[in-house]
Amino acid sequence: MPGRIQVERDGAIGWMVFDQFERRNAITVEMWQAIPPAARELEADDAVRVVVMRGAGEVAFVSGADISEFERQRTAENSHAYDALNQQAFDALSGLRKPLIAMVHGFCVGGGAALALCADLRFASPDAEFGIPAAKLGLGYGDRGLAQLVRLVGPSVASEVLFTARRFSADEALRVGLVNAVVPKAELESKVRATAQTIADNAPLTVRAAKRVIRELGLPEAERDPPATRAEIRACLESEDYQEGVRAFLEKRRPRFRGR
Repeated sequence: MPGRIQVERDGAIGWMVFDQFERRNAITVEMWQAIPPAARELEADDAVRVVVMRGAGEVAFVSGADISEFERQRTAENSHAYDALNQQAFDALSGLRKPLIAMVHGFCVGGGAALALCADLRFASPDAEFGIPAAKLGLGYGDRGLAQLVRLVGPSVASEVLFTARRFSADEALRVGLVNAVVPKAELESKVRATAQTIADNAPLTVRAAKRVIRELGLPEAERDPPATRAEIRACLESEDYQEGVRAFLEKRRPRFRGR
């Protein structure tokens, strides 16, 4: 079967599954095109409070873009269109107002690493391998594609990733700050589910405002939007959830947040 993006729901957790397991979940053009509508679908579903990305099967998160398409889809003549397609997918994921978690096992390489970098949190199993092999393919990466990598690990480690094109183990990725935690593979999904559920149980407007503030702080000061940030924070104070949180604290019970 050709590759596909599967959207699944489990209570408050929405799943985006990269599925081309016979090719280690390499991303085809059709899959790149399917990512933005999948992100919009999960964003629009009020029942979904957290989104998790994962690869199908047990071998890979995403092993990169499908190189078998490169001679036809990623040539000097049409590389701009292909790169724009990639960027639309990355923008759709990075632009989610809901928390986005990457659950990484096995290969997380090239475009797979770029997809994982769109997430707010990344959890990996010990068999995870991270890398950007552009230097082994003769590809160039633009500033937008590398900005999040540099923000996370700094220019020195980012230089090592790009210059050497080597694979980084899960432990190395943890050491340099590329992932939040390394979890035994048998426990990875339960860890991700527990984290996602903890987030989903919290006040959605507060989580959304926190994500907005964190994202703004990662931008150059000239590109930040302080009025929008202040509006997100004000919405929390004016919400029914804020009143519910205070009442629940005083009544010594768990709050029941509704996202309004």
